[in-house]
Amino acid sequence: MSFAAKDLSVPVDLASAQALIEAVQAEAAAQRLALRAPPAAPTTCCGRGCNGCVWEGWLAAIAYWRDEASLLLG
Repeated sequence: MSFAAKDLSVPVDLASAQALIEAVQAEAAAQRLALRAPPAAPTTCCGRGCNGCVWEGWLAAIAYWRDEASLLLG
């Protein structure tokens, strides 16, 4: 099974995003491929549950990073 065919669900929280990042980076290391670094976790959250929270944008950026990496990893 190719890496792209594996179930790499869209992350919904910090823990699932970190697990996804680890899985993608482990596969890249196994294939001896270099990937760009994943987006850094936000440090500016105010904790008020804003509409359009920085965490929402970060999770979307992680999903995009995953998609980009999947294309390289095959």
